[in-house]
This record gives sequence, C-alpha cells and structure tokens, in this order.
Amino acid sequence: MTQDQWGQLKQDLLKTIGKSNYKSWIEPLELSHVEEGVATFAVPTSFVGNYVSQKYGDQILYHARSISPDIRRVHFQVPANSAGRPTARASSPRPAADAKAPAQRDASMPAAPLDKRFSFDTFVVGKPNELAHAAAKRVASGGPVTFNPLFLYGGVGLGKTHLMHAIAWELSQRQPELNVVYLSAEQFMYRFVSALRERKMMDFKSMFRSVDVLMVDDVQFIAGKDSTQEEFFHTFNALVDGGKQIIISADRAPGEIENLEERIKSRLQCGLVVDLHPTNYELRLGILQSKVEYYRTQYPGLVLADGVLEFLAMRITKNVRVLEGALTRLFAFASLVGHEITMELTQDCLADVLRSSERQVTIEEIQRQVSDHYNIRLSDLIGPKRVRIFARPRQVAMYLAKQMTSRSLPEIGRRFGGRDHTTVMHGVRRIDELRVADVQIAEDIDLLRRTLEA
Repeated sequence: MTQDQWGQLKQDLLKTIGKSNYKSWIEPLELSHVEEGVATFAVPTSFVGNYVSQKYGDQILYHARSISPDIRRVHFQVPANSAGRPTARASSPRPAADAKAPAQRDASMPAAPLDKRFSFDTFVVGKPNELAHAAAKRVASGGPVTFNPLFLYGGVGLGKTHLMHAIAWELSQRQPELNVVYLSAEQFMYRFVSALRERKMMDFKSMFRSVDVLMVDDVQFIAGKDSTQEEFFHTFNALVDGGKQIIISADRAPGEIENLEERIKSRLQCGLVVDLHPTNYELRLGILQSKVEYYRTQYPGLVLADGVLEFLAMRITKNVRVLEGALTRLFAFASLVGHEITMELTQDCLADVLRSSERQVTIEEIQRQVSDHYNIRLSDLIGPKRVRIFARPRQVAMYLAKQMTSRSLPEIGRRFGGRDHTTVMHGVRRIDELRVADVQIAEDIDLLRRTLEA
C-alpha cells in the first residue's frame, strides 16, 4: 500500500466514521511501512494507538485489504524518535521549524495552539509577579506534584496566559513523553457540548482523563454552566486522584468567581493560589527594555531618544498588552516615516493610547482614600459637621476631586452631602493656599495623589 493509497483510504474512512471522529483518531495516523503482510501506522501516543486499534482497527484492515490483498494485519506504534516531540497539541498549522515550535503530538486532545513567544526566557520578572513565576517554574520542572492545582489569577494582560504557555513549552522539552494539554475553559465547554450532542461522552472522558498535565485558561467562563461544571469537577477529581498536575487561570480568586459551584471553588483552593498583581513602574520599564532589544534587530538604525521608555512605563499602567502594543506601533511608525523616536513623535503617534490609559479617578475613590488617610469615617467626611477634624480632610477631598476629575463644582458639591458649589470653590482655594504655607498639607496632597494614580 502506497502513501497515495493510504490517503484515499483515509477519505473512505472519513465518509464512514464522520468528520469529528476522523479528525480526532484517523487524521493523526501516518503510514510507516508494510512488511510481511503487516501494515504499520505511526501514532502520536500509545493511548491513541490502543483506542484506534480497538475501535477502528477492523475497518482500517478491511479497507487496506481492498487495496492490497496481501495485508493481513494492521499495527499501531509510537515511533522511536517521537521523544523529540512535545506533548501539547496545537490545533493550528505547525509553526516554522526554525521557530523551534512543537509538532502535534496527541491529536485526540482538543488543545489550543502554543505561542512560541510565551516562554520563561521572555517573561520579565518583577515584584508583582515573582511568586507566580516561581510557582510556574516549579511545576514546569516536571518533578513530583507539590501543589495541585496551581491556580493563577489576575487582571487582563498581567501574564497568566504567558506563564501557562511557558509551562507547556518547558515540559515539552524536559519530558516529551508527557501528555500536556492546554486549552481555554470555553474550548473545554465546546468539546463537552459537542460530545453530548454526538453521544460521544466516553470519547470525551477518555480524552481528558488520559492527560498527564491539564491546563485550563479563564476558568471563570464555565461559571453558571451547570452541566459543564459537573463534568469539569469529575475530570478534575479523576486527574488529581491519579497524581496528574492541573494548572488553572482566572481573572479573580476562586472564592470570588460568581456562579461557580462551591465544591469546585473548594477544589481550586486546595492547591496553591497565586495572585499576579498589577505591574509597577520598574516591571513595566523592564518589559519595555526587553522588547526594545528585539525591535532593534527588526528596525536597525532607528534611534530611541532618552526618556521615552520611562515616559511610556509611567503613563501606560494597567495592561501589559497595551504597553507592548504601543511600543510596537511606535517602532513601526518611526520606521515608516524615517524619524528618530523622540518624545514629541511618541506623544503624536500614541495620542489615543495615552488618552485611554489615563487613570480615571472617581470622586468616590477620592473620598474613601482621604477618609482612610485621616482615619475618619466616610459619613463624617461628607456629612454636615464643620469641626476642624472633619472640615480640613473634606476640603482636601474637594481639592483632589477638582484636580483629578472632570466633574464640575456643582457636581462635586452634590457628592459632598449636597453642598453649594461656592463651598467647594472656597475649599479648593483654601487648600491651594495651605499647600504653600503648610508642609504637612503639601505632603498629604502629594501622597494621596500618588496613591490614587497608582
């Protein structure tokens, strides 16, 4: 049987067993050789080989004999050189070989593609993420399970997905025989629903419970989906009981995910729960500096003026993806127009990003922060009492509201117990005067402003 004949045989099987089963079980098979009446097929894992042999072996043999009558038996084996392959299956085309990206290993696994950029080498470590990085490195070392699951949580663009991809890459290099599956909670749910609809739940269970390391991104997505939560719970238990490692990410801590079953919350909290904190200035600057080294190779000859990176690290504070995207745009724009990357060019090129990244402080935030700073109750800050212990902090809060928000004086007055706009104007003017004469007031204003802008 030739490779062309095997290709035709696969098309015949596609018509017989359906597209879903074909993609999961037949498509990954490769005809290795035919010798002494035995057709040998290469399979990505022994699990796939056993399953295909049991469920589709007779059909494959039947079709093979129709092409080559001398074939008496079919055999499925993992190639000896498969140890060089990683175990996290990519559902998209394979990256170029020079990118050192993994080939597809277990086609039965409905995994998501791994991004070759997301490795430990490209992850910039700082105080806000050092614990998460250390925990991810420990899991990626492939040693005995010390905490299970590892639960990473934090806001958008703080590095959760980067660390999960890095773990998968590291494991694929250290222990290529492991079956590592990375996917989003949405993909898990989609596979589950498809299995229910096609009455293939046993296939689904076999897929997910045969993995060595399961990585589920954005688990908050399954909250409120009762049937998916039920299957996730049982899959989780089966893997943990079997000593398999689980890594989960979400946008908040397990106990804060609404509509997530209590038993799942309890399970998720049994391991190590790590918060990726918002980036600080030093970490953002480090990320930019690491990116600049790469862009210098892509845009040779471009000159970057002093202070630009520091400016971006100070202004774009919430989202690392936005920060990196801003730098990408800046280098591309400067290259196109042939100009040095100056502060003026930066402000012109990134005007929209800088506007959207400005910290939008609310009057309520200011009131809470001032109340905490002066150790008074919020009700006294906005209440009618005029004693100095409340009146001065109230004026400070009004001053900050005028300086840090776009609210009008009448609006600010309404937020401070329905006061007239002239009262607000007087308070703002008074604090302006005291900032010059009273060092303590000046220090309080500066500290409060920096805290609110953080």
